[in-house]
Amino acid sequence: MTNQELQAELDRIRAEISDSFDEELELQFADDQLEMLAGGEDRPGGPTLDRRIYFRELFRLQHELVRLQDWIAHNKLKVAVIFEGRDSAGKGGAIKRITQRLNPRVCRVVALPAPNDREKTQWYFQRYVPHLPAAGEMVLFDRSWYNRAGVERVMGFCTPNELEEFFRSVPDFEKMLVRSGIILIKFWFSISNEEQEFRFKMRIDDPLKQWKLSPMDMESRRHWEDYTKAKEDMLQRTHIPESPWWVVDADDKKRARLNTIAHLLSAIPYGDVPKPTVVLPDRIRHPDYARGPVPAEMHVKAVY
Repeated sequence: MTNQELQAELDRIRAEISDSFDEELELQFADDQLEMLAGGEDRPGGPTLDRRIYFRELFRLQHELVRLQDWIAHNKLKVAVIFEGRDSAGKGGAIKRITQRLNPRVCRVVALPAPNDREKTQWYFQRYVPHLPAAGEMVLFDRSWYNRAGVERVMGFCTPNELEEFFRSVPDFEKMLVRSGIILIKFWFSISNEEQEFRFKMRIDDPLKQWKLSPMDMESRRHWEDYTKAKEDMLQRTHIPESPWWVVDADDKKRARLNTIAHLLSAIPYGDVPKPTVVLPDRIRHPDYARGPVPAEMHVKAVY
């Protein structure tokens, strides 16, 4: 390979790496845009984590997540991670950073919509059971069966008897999951009243984020204290040795993401997985094959 060819190959490698980094930079740009829309309004929590430190640690932790993924697949582990917290607490952002570099066949996200009429008649946990991990899988629940202890309780979508039955059943349900071999990790993302108000205002002004605001989100602002009481009761009654709660201080999104990933990595002992050497095989060429042209009308229009 000539020096010119070598330089061209290095340039291609750098471009590929930069493109990989750009994915996270684009996500971070969206966060920065929200803060710019504040029009100079001071953040409730003060200055956030330095970007250079954040990116350096994020990429390092994501590398470790890939190692964890390989370990889960190789050892046929079953991992379920629950993400709960107030609206706009940053659950979705943390989940994006966890899954960003992972294989969706190993790590998948479950975010169920409101139950339909049939599901409302089922045993409460029934709609969640089909989504639990099989061997070699990690499932991230973006909200979970704890909807009953939160939004359903506060908004009156369940009866007091249904709520009490949930609290009686959920410890036994989770103990069954753990006994079956599932590693169950539960995160609660905690933000202050001032920070949630700030984030809601930013979403109202950002056309790219307005879809995240629902009528239920607006109601959650009115019922802040009710949600606080519900959260305190839920944590007290469902924090069991087999599946304890882990509270994430989420007023600073960057720190919350890094701390969540670091805790997830520490909760599952893992190591390197032996991998066979990969050798790119030579292409098989057939002298009687001639590649035909693609019809012009089938090409995507080159707008850019």
